[in-house]
Amino acid sequence: MPRRITPLSAIGLIACLAAAPAALAQDGHHAHGGGPGASQAYVEAMDAMHGAMEAMELSGEPGVDFALMMIPHHQSAIDMARAYLESGEDDPELAKLSREIIAAQEGEIAFLRDWLARKGR
Repeated sequence: MPRRITPLSAIGLIACLAAAPAALAQDGHHAHGGGPGASQAYVEAMDAMHGAMEAMELSGEPGVDFALMMIPHHQSAIDMARAYLESGEDDPELAKLSREIIAAQEGEIAFLRDWLARKGR
């Protein structure tokens, strides 16, 4: 039976990502480059992910639900990586990682959407 995801049921999937944006939101700024714009973008990316997951109707099928939940999870990572690249901080290691995250997560979202389409979802 399909059920709607609640914030508590999504917590396991997002716990590792939730701490950093929440900490950034507490004081509203970032100590090194990027200013409040980048930090706010991280929080907004997480909020968008949470909203998408909370609105989701779960199918009860583990594979389908995994794929459905991973799409907003990956999109949040893309949005955060893009925000870092746009921040102007330009740390070479973080910039490289951000570009790799964008490429990998976009590929995984495409795979998940294709997989869901093949399953008639």
